[in-house]
Amino acid sequence: MNIVVVGAGPGGYVAALKAAQLGAMVTVVERSEVGGTCLNRGCIPTKSLVASAEALAKARRLGEFGIDASGDFRPNIASILDRKNKIVETQRKGIRALFKNAGITLIEGRACLQGPRTIRVDKPDGSQISLGADRIILATGSRPAALPLFPFDSEIILSSDDAVDLKELSSSFIIIGAGVIGCEFACILREFGCEVTILEALPRALSTEDAEIAEILEKEFRKKKIKLLTGVVVESVSRKETGVAVTLKGDKEIVAEKLLVSVGRALNTEGLGVETLGVAVGPRGQIAVNEKMETTIPGIYAIGDVTGGMLLAHVASKQGMIAASNACGVDALMDYRVVPAGIFTLPEIGSVGLREHQVKNQGIPYRIGRFAVRGLGKAHAIGEISGLMKVLAHAETDALLGVHIIGPHATDLIHEGAAAMQAGMTARALAAMIHAHPTLAEGVMEAAEDVHGAAIHNPEKS
Repeated sequence: MNIVVVGAGPGGYVAALKAAQLGAMVTVVERSEVGGTCLNRGCIPTKSLVASAEALAKARRLGEFGIDASGDFRPNIASILDRKNKIVETQRKGIRALFKNAGITLIEGRACLQGPRTIRVDKPDGSQISLGADRIILATGSRPAALPLFPFDSEIILSSDDAVDLKELSSSFIIIGAGVIGCEFACILREFGCEVTILEALPRALSTEDAEIAEILEKEFRKKKIKLLTGVVVESVSRKETGVAVTLKGDKEIVAEKLLVSVGRALNTEGLGVETLGVAVGPRGQIAVNEKMETTIPGIYAIGDVTGGMLLAHVASKQGMIAASNACGVDALMDYRVVPAGIFTLPEIGSVGLREHQVKNQGIPYRIGRFAVRGLGKAHAIGEISGLMKVLAHAETDALLGVHIIGPHATDLIHEGAAAMQAGMTARALAAMIHAHPTLAEGVMEAAEDVHGAAIHNPEKS
């Protein structure tokens, strides 16, 4: 079996490795660097910046931990970026090594479908080559959405791609969009000492998340002096001598040195040749696929952001494994029922399953269990007491419907909820599981106990 994978992001490179593991001869075409947006401009770079922000925040609080320290702790953006770049390069080398060990051929260039079994590759030197394949897997990812009102110039008006490579810190930023990326950068930049104002058209930050969790994050924003303006409409953006001015409906003007635009993602399907070939594509350019990740053309699969579903690296990776398995003749179906997600704000947010507003909208009878992070001894020991553990369970069957956490290590803790949901556990079963003490995970147990009013350490009900 000869398989060509277009794109070496978290979907494409995993698909390539899985196909090679199943005995296929695999070629990967990548126009830029292995790792895609996730490794080069998204997940890993931002988490490196978050780690620096967290270290800086902790350093400023050393006195609380009985450690004498003098002087002012300040971010060195050049050193922070150097650390970030080293981490990214290490991961790139790791992927390339995995390809080499698996016998995968990596070709640099831009791919275009010429037929259901043929791909043209335009190489950086201007030459072209043609690749034949028994199966093709498309994994070309996405990019920051550009809007006419906010034309990126990489100097004053920035995309998230630009923000991970800031060469200097400006004193003030306006962030358009209080989604995941906007909120993460707001926390990073504020910890680095920048004044931050977030503008959001919807009524609250993180509109897709559980409202109670988002409300706690908004409170944390206020503590950090991050300004969040919701329900606002941007009418114009203009360059100023000292930066940029954003005019809101009602003639209110917000001024800052830099503008970071975070209003969604555009899918990388242009020039790929899918429409010419007859592959079904949706209004946003999303490639239609079934549960096997097959497109409407037999033998062509699509995975990751270009399918337009959950734009998450780990979803793309799982889709890559499903596509590769089916391409190699091993039946596999994609299952989206349990997909954990992490938001690396300060504090972190982890979620899995239905949010409360989704449960209500679906008319499902439910119970809620809550446990405040400040009720945990471990939280006090590490000096991180803000946050909430929240469990949603079916009122009749007690089946877990969703788990939502805001607080320290929430992005790691959420996998306890995901594992419980994957295993079909009830809230009572999760509550009955013995949890080690003192740990943050005890809060998940207590929240599950609270579904039936049985939490004994809950500070909200003591």
